[in-house]
Amino acid sequence: MTPFDFHVPTRLVFGAGTIDRLGTLARELGFARPLLVSDGGLEEAGHVDRALGLLRGAGLAVEVFDDFDVNPDAAMVERGVAFARARRPDSVIGLGGGSSLDCAKGINLLLTNDGAMADYRGYGHAHKPLLPMIAVPTTAGTGSEAQSYAVIADAETHMKMACGDPQLAFRVAVLDPDLTLSQPAAVTAAGGFDAIAHAVETAVTKRRTAISTLFSREAFRLLNAKYERVLDHPDDVAARGAMQLGAFYAGVAIEQSMLGAAHACANPL
Repeated sequence: MTPFDFHVPTRLVFGAGTIDRLGTLARELGFARPLLVSDGGLEEAGHVDRALGLLRGAGLAVEVFDDFDVNPDAAMVERGVAFARARRPDSVIGLGGGSSLDCAKGINLLLTNDGAMADYRGYGHAHKPLLPMIAVPTTAGTGSEAQSYAVIADAETHMKMACGDPQLAFRVAVLDPDLTLSQPAAVTAAGGFDAIAHAVETAVTKRRTAISTLFSREAFRLLNAKYERVLDHPDDVAARGAMQLGAFYAGVAIEQSMLGAAHACANPL
C-alpha cells in the first residue's frame, strides 16, 4: 500500500445560501482589507455586488480586481499584483470559477514573495508568508478551492505552469450551489466533465493512495449521478450541490495523487 501523509487545510462550508456567511467568515479569520478577485461575468451576474454588500456590511474595506480573463496568464497576475500593491490588502478572496481562484492565488504569491510566476513553477518555492484566503467557487469543475496549486499560463508561450505551495491552500471554501445557477450551459457541461476526469484520473494514477481513492470514488459517485441531471434540469439546486461537492472531493484527491495522462497531454495541446 502506498504511504501517505494526509492533511486538509481548507475548511469546507457547504449549502444553499452559505454565501450569506461570507462577511462573518472573513471577520473570523481577521480580514480587514480583503482583495476580491473576480471576473466581469460574475459582475454581470450580480455575484460581485452581493459579495461586496456582505463584506462591507461586516465592516470590511474591500477592493475588487477584475482585469483578467479565462485561463489567466502571468501578465494578468502581474496586473493584479500592481493593483493590490497600491491598496495593501491583508487578505484575498477568490470569487468565481477556477480562473478567478487561480488568479487570486497567483496574485497572493507574487504580492507577498515577489519575483515572477515562472519562479514558482513546481512546488514549495514560497519563502515568505502568504495572505490568508477564502474561496467562493461559482462553478463545479477545477476543484481549485481544494488544492494548493495555481495553474497560470506563460504570457508568451501560453504553456500552463503549475505553481504550488502549501500556503496556497484556501483557509475556507464556501460552496453555495445557488451561485452556480447563473452558469451558461456550456460552462456547466465543460466544468462538470473536467471534474469527472479528475475523479477518474486520480482513481487510476500510480500515485493514488488509500485516502485519495476514498475521495475519488465519492467524487465519481456524486458527479456521475448528477452530471446529466444538471444539464437537463439546470435549476435543480440539489444536483448542483452534488456537483460542487464532487468537484471539491476530486480536488482533494488531486492533492494526494495528482492527475494522469489526459491532463498531462491537455497542457501542451
